[in-house]
Amino acid sequence: MHTRIVFQTAQVLGELGLPVLRFHFRGVGKSAGAYDHGVGEQQDLEAALGYLRQRHRLPVVLAGFSFGASVVAKLLAAGSHPEVEQAVLLGLPVERGVVPHAWRWQGPKLMLSGDHDEFASVAALEAYYAQLAEPKARQWIAGGDHFMAGQMEAFRAALRAHLAPLLLAARP
Repeated sequence: MHTRIVFQTAQVLGELGLPVLRFHFRGVGKSAGAYDHGVGEQQDLEAALGYLRQRHRLPVVLAGFSFGASVVAKLLAAGSHPEVEQAVLLGLPVERGVVPHAWRWQGPKLMLSGDHDEFASVAALEAYYAQLAEPKARQWIAGGDHFMAGQMEAFRAALRAHLAPLLLAARP
């Protein structure tokens, strides 16, 4: 929750006029519970979505970084979630775990990673991206590692460039 990528993503979303909810999955930081290999963490994400649905009527941009990106992918692969306007997979660790290949949710997906990510090569990310249904977009940040060290401005600019037009189109 406190990594630079998560913090900067929250800032960009806030600057675009969206409410932001950051949270720890079970067992992380001061949260209750214990790590559940992505199963219980999907329940945590469902609870967070429920909380947002009760308080806001704006489109939901569901973003996750690293393990959080894999939980977002698993949740959207398993259900339709019409409240989600956009999925954002940041630093998706495709070479470090199981990521779903067939998604029930068919909304816009953005994959954003560094081209020197230690947990997913560009080739592995491209292979995963190729099997996702449209609509989809991807961008690899030149020189970016998993945490975008030294590339945060490029990361912020890419995220804003991809999300701003979609969010403007979604508003009445």
